[in-house]
Amino acid sequence: MSKTAKKSSNNQPTNRQNHTPMMQQYLKIKAEFPDTLVFYRMGDFYEMFYDDAVRGHELLGITLTYRGKSNGEPIPMAGVPFHSVEQYLAKLVEKGESVAICEQIGDPAKSKGPVERKVTRIITPGTVIEENLMAADRDNVLMCVFGLHQPVIAYAELGSAVCSVFTLSDIAELESELARLNPAEILYCEDCEAEAFSNYAKTKLAEWHFNLQTAVDAISRFYGLQTLEHLELDDNEQIAVGALLGYLQNTNRESKPELALPKKTGKKDFVVLDAVSRKNLELVCNGQGDRKHSLLGVLDKCATAMGSRLLSRWIAQPSLDNGNLNARYDAIEALLAQNNCTDVKVLLKGIADIERIAARIALTSARPRDLASLRDSLLRLPDIADLLTTINAELIARAANRLTQFDWLAEKLIAAIYPEPALHTREGGVINSGYNAELDELRELSKNANAFLLDYEKQEKQRTGNANLKVGYNRVHGYYIEISKASNTDIPPEYTRRQTLKNAERYITEELKVFEDKVLSATDKAIHREKLLYDALLTELQKITQDLRELANAISTIDVLVNLADRAALLNYVRPTLHNDVGIDIQAGRHPVVEAYSHYPFIANDVYLNNEQRLAIITGPNMGGKSTYMRQAALICLMARAGSFVPAVSARIGQIDRIFTRIGASDDLSGGKSTFMVEMTETATILNYAGKHSLVLMDEVGRGTSTYDGLSIAMAAAKYLALHSQALTLFATHYFEMTALANDYPSITNLHLDAVESNGEVVFLHHVKAGAASKSYGLHVANIAGIAKPVIQDAKNILAELSKGQQRAQLAKTIPLQQRELFAPPAEKHEVIKALETLSIENITPMQAMQLLWEWRKKIE
Repeated sequence: MSKTAKKSSNNQPTNRQNHTPMMQQYLKIKAEFPDTLVFYRMGDFYEMFYDDAVRGHELLGITLTYRGKSNGEPIPMAGVPFHSVEQYLAKLVEKGESVAICEQIGDPAKSKGPVERKVTRIITPGTVIEENLMAADRDNVLMCVFGLHQPVIAYAELGSAVCSVFTLSDIAELESELARLNPAEILYCEDCEAEAFSNYAKTKLAEWHFNLQTAVDAISRFYGLQTLEHLELDDNEQIAVGALLGYLQNTNRESKPELALPKKTGKKDFVVLDAVSRKNLELVCNGQGDRKHSLLGVLDKCATAMGSRLLSRWIAQPSLDNGNLNARYDAIEALLAQNNCTDVKVLLKGIADIERIAARIALTSARPRDLASLRDSLLRLPDIADLLTTINAELIARAANRLTQFDWLAEKLIAAIYPEPALHTREGGVINSGYNAELDELRELSKNANAFLLDYEKQEKQRTGNANLKVGYNRVHGYYIEISKASNTDIPPEYTRRQTLKNAERYITEELKVFEDKVLSATDKAIHREKLLYDALLTELQKITQDLRELANAISTIDVLVNLADRAALLNYVRPTLHNDVGIDIQAGRHPVVEAYSHYPFIANDVYLNNEQRLAIITGPNMGGKSTYMRQAALICLMARAGSFVPAVSARIGQIDRIFTRIGASDDLSGGKSTFMVEMTETATILNYAGKHSLVLMDEVGRGTSTYDGLSIAMAAAKYLALHSQALTLFATHYFEMTALANDYPSITNLHLDAVESNGEVVFLHHVKAGAASKSYGLHVANIAGIAKPVIQDAKNILAELSKGQQRAQLAKTIPLQQRELFAPPAEKHEVIKALETLSIENITPMQAMQLLWEWRKKIE
């Protein structure tokens, strides 16, 4: 296994024989992980050496030192404290790095030479499950891609224990799936790297990982299967799944992650969006990568992290199952009728991330506070279930029923775990009092040692008659009975001399020795006992991790539905109507994101496309709202297909299986593509893949080339979409010549966005009306954007000439731009011009006129 990220220069020693025993051990371990940072445990620190130390210094900003020598050379070192290692791991994972954790597994007291160490786990971006190492509101997907001609994707998400596999048609579909799943880490064969991987953390695996027999063995070992026939995977799918599972097992060396059997999935169950469309529609983040001004940012006010992740899945993978979607609508409608969303949300806010706690339990890495959070969450469930009993909706009822099945577990965790447990079992203070009699006795010994000693001293004074007898303790000799030499009392025969002082003798008795053994080891024994009890509790909980995941799914479903009901009430959304025919009928629709962040009332508009009216050519002024109108149509369809109510007065949504967008464009310098090339590539994808159940948004196609070329391409593309693809299409353009298509083809119609002009000012009304626009108002937009007045005036002159149908050559007669500075006021008039303006022609003679012309000519020259 090797990472593809850039590494520092290779200064690793090669000859281990010349090094100290400890460095020999380190170098042997490091040789197994040449491209992975190794955290080598030494006491209270994880140390890095040589190149790893330099790289750790660069990535984490920690101190780089040179201490000691091995092979006669100073050793570069950098380390992090083991008790705060997670904050450093989080930084490395965020940067796409992997870390091999090398722990001490031997007993220092019994070791001759270096303590035995081994790598117990490899932390990678796609395999982390710790709460502090990954985003709470996003799935952490590990993906394996096999082949590029017909790529096979296998992916796993440890939190939800999902494992899926599917085969794609080509590299374009691969890019779409990468955008949908947004993997935290991609695994691929060393000879099959794709440009599409460049924006993700990626790990290159040797070719042998993608051998069929190796894959079959990996799947069989992971699931304990004798045969794979019932999985119904073809050879390439087995290879992808096998490589994925082998990597998971290799990175989690002490315990096996828990995953469901690999499930084959296809594209027939959800709306397909390519990467470009997801970006243009800003589903989960805006163009700057910020969630705030996106559809998810508007809709996601979920109370739990589990709910946020589920809502993100619903939006990223809109469903085509009308029955399932109507069940979601029914639940939202019922919640709105009862008007108790706020009370439910208050209780949900106290629910921990049970899904990921279950994953950590499965890996035996759950910490005491995970179990405390689970306990406190379970205690809230009966109250949530009570609030939901009056909700008449199947989805809610089924989920609420699941909440009532964990009272026994809450009681067990109350008994087992302290109300506020320590962070780790190594510190003690985890297992509750009364849970285990032996542990209570050990704690009592430690706690009540002083009381015992006082009672014992009093007892021995009475028994021996020596009032000066003392019982004490020191670290060297332990517990003792001290009798001064001046006391002149008989020493009982059961007293054994332990220490002689100048003025006193110290003794020990069998009873005190037994107490000493108990007390001195009580704390250590108590911590050890707690560790055993905690591990046993985790083992017991591992039997119900699937039940916990089903509970997590029920809670997240309730959370999302309550959240969507709350947003529908607050934002005035309505229930959409779904049907199986082709068509969209949206009355007074609104753009959900623009409306949410606008300070002004949003102007609602209708969208109507069906079998008879498949393509609408949209004309109108710049800034009139054409792009917003098209995007809102797509977003309303997607919201409906995600199970949400929608921003409209009414909405009837047919079966839309794909959404394509060609909105805006920028060049791709690294890929060697101009703006026009990017535009044409996107257009080609749409024309090749759009069908009669597709929704297509086309904005300003052809603007990146000459007018006639652009118009020809745009008109031909529109005709192809309307007549051949028969896709439902919104086609925005400034080529007014395209509006003539509606006269020749019944399935094409014209729409325009209105504006009014008054006293030289233009007001954009943002209303969509039937028919073509009469004017563009581009010069007005240029003016309010700050273009210099001389440029605006010159543009008006050119426009006037063009409007009169003048030839291109006549444009040279307009005022030459080179005589003006773009952003300066007009130059002062020439003195000859001033003289002409003041000259009285009637009062000069021909000779005077000739003289003036001669003078002016010299001044001009």
